[in-house]
Amino acid sequence: MTALGDLIEIDDRTVLVLGQELDLAHDQPDVANALVHRAGDTLVLVDTGVTPAFRAALRAAAADRVGPWSRALLLTTHGHPDHVANNDLADGLGVPVEHCVPAPDLDQMRDPESYWVRSFERIAWAAPLPAPELAAKVMSLFAPMRPFAATTRTYEERPPERIRIGSLRFTGWTFADGAVRVLRSQGHCAGHVIVYLRDCGVLHLSDEGNGPCGAMVDADQLKIQTVLGAVAGLFEQEEAAVLTDGHTFAVRRGPEAVLHLDGLLAQATTLQEAVLGLTGGSGRIRPSAFTTRFAQAVAELGAGGANPNEMFTAMMALNQLRELGLRPEASGDADAPWSRPALRNPMPPR
Repeated sequence: MTALGDLIEIDDRTVLVLGQELDLAHDQPDVANALVHRAGDTLVLVDTGVTPAFRAALRAAAADRVGPWSRALLLTTHGHPDHVANNDLADGLGVPVEHCVPAPDLDQMRDPESYWVRSFERIAWAAPLPAPELAAKVMSLFAPMRPFAATTRTYEERPPERIRIGSLRFTGWTFADGAVRVLRSQGHCAGHVIVYLRDCGVLHLSDEGNGPCGAMVDADQLKIQTVLGAVAGLFEQEEAAVLTDGHTFAVRRGPEAVLHLDGLLAQATTLQEAVLGLTGGSGRIRPSAFTTRFAQAVAELGAGGANPNEMFTAMMALNQLRELGLRPEASGDADAPWSRPALRNPMPPR
């Protein structure tokens, strides 16, 4: 049993600081895991989580567990509140600090309630409150929310780089003379990045591994599956040795990491196959009815991902319908039927 702020030591200059699961019934926010690493004389923090207790755990790990440092680099993997609320920690480290965030996630970092309103409006038939009230309630769990520091800049202000690791090619940005590599992935949400620490072989997947189907309104299923496959390739080539992520309270090494990644990909294809059967022969279905069947399939496959709850399951269900090519037949009604658009335009009248 783990507790918020517990540490998993990866090596003498790298630790994973453990977060906690979401528990809406008890007003408990989820807190993303964070990496603390030292590359030469640079302290590297990957995400900062949320809550004062987690902030204190990060500071303690940086001060006591990874050795001396004289500068710092804070890398935000994406803009969700469980990853960014303590970002102003960068202002109190007492050394020169560089902080980078993904530009596509700036809007949700500035105005997270609007992002969650968009997400909850899509599932109004499954949400316990109107979207604005529900978004405000959820965001209240993540106070204080301080996603920016005095030195915050976007990754995209730096020139993009072609990054080769083994035989695989990525685009992104390098730091600390190449010891830290930020790789664009953009599956879990629009701006998502993953982080590779060269000297210890750690690949931090952050939230790209949150189950076989992305739930967010800006998730991209193809990008999720592509990055899972690419990361598995890094482990098979022994270019990466340790897999960490944002919400699994574990460290996976070598073959175990490959099995985990292959398992997620297998779940994704199996789930989509099941969804094809759930939509019925007509391919026309209401989201509320589909979600009930979808939730059963998810439970049978054990494919709920991190922080499973009814709302996230409904959000996943909509993304699966869209993945199969279905679209809502009408706007303004969240539970309007979805169906496949006609393959041909109707013949114009003569």
